[in-house]
Amino acid sequence: MIRSRSAGHGAGDDYDVVISGASLAGSAAAVLLARRGVRVALLERRSDPEAYKVLCTHSLTANAYPVLAELGLVPALEKAGAVRNDARWYTRWGWIEPRAAPGGPDLPYAYNVRRSTLDPMIRDRAAQTPGVDLLLGHKVTGLIQEAGRTVGVRASTPQGERELRARLVVGADGKDSAVAGFAGLPARRYENARFGYLAHFRDLPLHGGIGQTWFLEPDMAYAFPNDDGVTVLAVLPSKERLPEFKEDLEGSFRAFVRALPEAPPIDSAERVSKIIGAVDYPLLSRRPTAPGVALIGDAALTGDPLWGVGCGWALQSAQWLAEAVAAAAAGRADLDRSLAVYARTHRRRLRGHQYLAADYATARPFNPMERLVFSAAARDASVARHMHLFASRLIGPLRFLNPLALAKAAAVNIRHRGPAAPGA
Repeated sequence: MIRSRSAGHGAGDDYDVVISGASLAGSAAAVLLARRGVRVALLERRSDPEAYKVLCTHSLTANAYPVLAELGLVPALEKAGAVRNDARWYTRWGWIEPRAAPGGPDLPYAYNVRRSTLDPMIRDRAAQTPGVDLLLGHKVTGLIQEAGRTVGVRASTPQGERELRARLVVGADGKDSAVAGFAGLPARRYENARFGYLAHFRDLPLHGGIGQTWFLEPDMAYAFPNDDGVTVLAVLPSKERLPEFKEDLEGSFRAFVRALPEAPPIDSAERVSKIIGAVDYPLLSRRPTAPGVALIGDAALTGDPLWGVGCGWALQSAQWLAEAVAAAAAGRADLDRSLAVYARTHRRRLRGHQYLAADYATARPFNPMERLVFSAAARDASVARHMHLFASRLIGPLRFLNPLALAKAAAVNIRHRGPAAPGA
């Protein structure tokens, strides 16, 4: 059971790190920092320890697996029924179906798991970690700044206002980050020409029992099987279709799904949630550090939801931060230099991904290089595995579209002129 600790006022309010936001990024950072000897105050504006994010793909890409393993959550996720996220992708050239090489290791994976299962699990792990004080019902209302750097936060609590001082304040408070705003870290905004709606269904069989994604150029859709037999089904059409959706949301949602190639049988399944979504969901990027401040998760970078990368990057950015700043946060190294290391890692690992995602969010058709690789992946198992590594965010854009990969894709397409064979 999650228990919120309530540190007393005065000297007890001094910490090494104060984290605003006890969702995936914040809770992971708290655990990883505390295990490295850092005293952490983990603040969460909501008072309910079982609170969770509702609007989400409910999927952790394979790049998150090492962080889940370090947190010790893999056995708990398996026990909770999280589904390993194998997937196949529809394109105009046919289905791309990544599979392990004969005699080779399994493809990397992480999990599809509902946030109602995942969020309380990781928050409880933080609350049970020595060195972490989980403070529920604490909303950051401002930063304490001295000599041009942040040295703590002001927070409203059920008991009134309080101040908590720390060497480092971490914003893990989402795309509309209050910490970023107070620290003067504005967001660069990339418009998204798609809108999205999703709902949860029970008894919705999928081909092969695995996740499905449809690249319809420009429209998108995906279906991810989750824990407890629930499937998350999402549609992401071009905004040109928004007026018709607004007229009849449920009818338009169901009609869109019925028209998908190998459409899941939505009419025979039970919808167990509302249809929720966002008609305007821009991509955001912020400089991830300021003196005495670091941003992680969506506060630093909010990606396009159609790729389902937000949860994985939240966990990874928490890990990068802990590795870079733990010694400095505990007073054993220079904090500014450590924050610079974190900022470089964040830019190096994510800037290329965000650039491609922002470009594709314009709802443009595939560019020539994408057409080359996607068409080859529908025809050749090794190219499909290469694409799986990119979709799992285990390799970056430069490696995904490197000259050798493009040459291999070109050779495949020359050898297989004509439509791709199913499962080829």
